[in-house]
Order: sequence, then structure tokens, then C-alpha cells
Amino acid sequence: MSLVLNVDGPVWRDHLQSFAAAHPGLVPVLKGNGYGFGLGRLARKSTWLGVDTIAVGIHEELGEVANRFDGSLLVLTPWRPFGAALELAPGSPLTRRVIHTVSRLEDVEALLAHDPSARFVLERTTSMLRHGLSARELREAGALLEARGGLASQLQGVALHLPLAQGSHVGEVRRLMTDVIAAGLHTTTIWVSHLSDAELATLAAAYPDYTFRPRAGTGLWLGARGATRVTATVLDTHPVERGDVFGYRGRSAPKAGTILVVSGGTAHGIGLEAPAGDLSLKARAATLARGGLDAVGFVRSPFSIDGKQRLFAEPPHMQASMLFLPAGSRVPAVGDVVDVRVRYTATSFDRTEVS
Repeated sequence: MSLVLNVDGPVWRDHLQSFAAAHPGLVPVLKGNGYGFGLGRLARKSTWLGVDTIAVGIHEELGEVANRFDGSLLVLTPWRPFGAALELAPGSPLTRRVIHTVSRLEDVEALLAHDPSARFVLERTTSMLRHGLSARELREAGALLEARGGLASQLQGVALHLPLAQGSHVGEVRRLMTDVIAAGLHTTTIWVSHLSDAELATLAAAYPDYTFRPRAGTGLWLGARGATRVTATVLDTHPVERGDVFGYRGRSAPKAGTILVVSGGTAHGIGLEAPAGDLSLKARAATLARGGLDAVGFVRSPFSIDGKQRLFAEPPHMQASMLFLPAGSRVPAVGDVVDVRVRYTATSFDRTEVS
């Protein structure tokens, strides 16, 4: 009676191996809810893939993966002189495995003052404008490191976090590489995100003295189409006539049908899905249409029965949801499973079953 992520193990594992083989220097990204699989499981799978480095989102996630993966641990969120980053004891076995991301000039000095042996990457800001050093700041960071002897054993490379926008990133990366080269850094490793295979090949050919290491999360863990399926369990069925009252809010049934109670609610992320980011006219029209349905209490749910997404009878509860099936629809039996369409990164599953 849970919300379950079902995984076709052979298909998923074949995809993971093929993806890793096609991306030399791959850095699997493990963050948040582990793309629905959990951080621990993905850390073990990274060990199985034979990679030497994985990336986590924040310093707080290190504890969940460090005992399941023996290699280096890149933290994607930039280091700051406060919070969990300062809880890592300089020189400890775990700390020696961590690679911090540094995105501000003042933090280069602050990190080295806190831990003189710290390993780190310098992040160059991209068109995303999220984190990173400007071209001038990158040169200043290079001069600062040069004054300390270059710190070649500690500087692990330069990070470029690119947007998901359509079109080629090659032109932008070429401009950024000009800044990297001008900074005179003692490194030839570039950590990149969101580059296509063709873009990686083009850049590798253009800069043969540099190694481009792709960081991948969604494409790696969720790229095997058809390998995953999310299911909920039917917990109860209640036939209703028009006007019958049901639910927390005493809502009335709009017509004859069935109230179907299924597992999965707000505690799982049901009804709280993150925005998809689709800005097309069609997507905007769909949003307006859903808004109109909201006003009269008919809201499409992520639960599907016989290939059709069914309506919420009322807003989802914490661990269950009430759906409305109109008369004439097939009513699943208690104990049957129904398909659920969710964003894996925004959903907490009760169980993950890998065949």
C-alpha cells in the first residue's frame, strides 16, 4: 500500500554501462532525493560503474554517500565560510576526499585559511548567472594561487555549469575557455554540465591539451526510457450518487460515479510537483485550462487508469489521494495497482524495487 518506483534492473543497468562507456571521465551527479532512487543506491551504482569521482549537491549530502563510494566527492554548491562546509575537519579521511567548488574570489583565501590542504575547483560564471567568477576574478584567482606556488595538487580544475537552453553551447564554452587559458591556472581539467555528446567531441578536438569531464544526473540515472514505472495501490472504493458528500471538506459528488482512494499524497510530493519550465503557448494554454478546472473542483491527478489520467475528487491528503471515476468507468479492485506520472526529482517514494 505504498507509492513504489519499479525499475527494470537489466534495462537500467545496461543503460548505465552504455552511458558511462560513451562519456569518458564521467562524474555521476547524486543530489536531492537521488533522482527518486535514493543517494545511497546511486553511490553504490557509481562504485559498480567504476568511476573515480561523484558529485553531490550540498555538503550535508556527503554523509549519505561517503560510506558507499570510495572515490573523490565533488560538492556542486559553492563553498562558503559558514554552515556545514566548516564542519569538515581539516585533514580528516573524509575531508581529503572532498573537492569543494569555489565561486568567489574571497572564498579562495577563506577556504585555504580554513584548510590549507583543501582540494577545490574554480567555477567560472556562465550565461546562467547562478554562481561563478568573472573573467577578471578568474585571473586574480590564478595570480593568488601562483603566489602560493600554483597549488597544482589542490586545484582540481575549472567548473562550467551551462544552461539547458536550446542551441549549441560550443560558442559560449570557447569564450569561457579563452578566460580559463588567460588565467594561467595549473590545471587542464574542465568540469562541464549539460553538453551534448557532439559538443563534448567538438570541444575535446578544439582543446586537445584539456580534459573535459561531463557531470551527468538526469541523462544517466533517468535516461533509460521504459525502465521505470511508478505505481500506487488502490486502498478503497466507494460508489456515490450525485450530491453525496465526501472528503475532508464535505464536497458533493457532481454526478454518479466512484470515489477511489489510492496510496500517495502530499508527503510523497503528489500535488506539489515542481514547475516543468515549458514556456510554449500550448503549455500556457494548458495551465490556464487547469486553472479553470481548479475553480470548480475538477483537477487532473497524476494517477492513470486504463491509460487516462483521472481527476482528484479533492486535494490530496498526506499519504493518500481521493479520485473521482465517473459512472461507466472500470473500477479497479482494492489491492490493484495504478500508474502514476510524476517528476522523479520531486517525489519521495515509499519503496524502490529493482528487478
